[in-house]
Amino acid sequence: MKIGDAAQRSGLPAKTIRYYEEIELVAPARGANGYRDYSDNDVHRLAFLRRARGLGFSVAECRALLSLYDDDSRASADVKRMALAKVGEIDAKLAELTSLRDTLARLAATCHGDDRPDCPIIEGLAGATS
Repeated sequence: MKIGDAAQRSGLPAKTIRYYEEIELVAPARGANGYRDYSDNDVHRLAFLRRARGLGFSVAECRALLSLYDDDSRASADVKRMALAKVGEIDAKLAELTSLRDTLARLAATCHGDDRPDCPIIEGLAGATS
């Protein structure tokens, strides 16, 4: 199938599919005319990549996941280890975002929000308060 059909079936833009081909995450066959010819397996791999990227896995991590996916003798512990590492990263990001939110909410709560020029938010951003 052509790239447009593969894009529609996988849920990825054609530009992303071309990028994944360029970095060798997928390798569609080429017809005599030089056009890419995507198989059902290629579309399945593209959908796998879309889901993995959607869960926050990097391109390098996706490469490792695809390697595990292709390895029938893989240990599920290897896949679980990667998933739990990603959960740890997400937890760290959530903690950081919660801290940022709390700091900004605290600054906003101290601001009168009136016509006066003094603003605790600006002072806090400038490092005058914490």
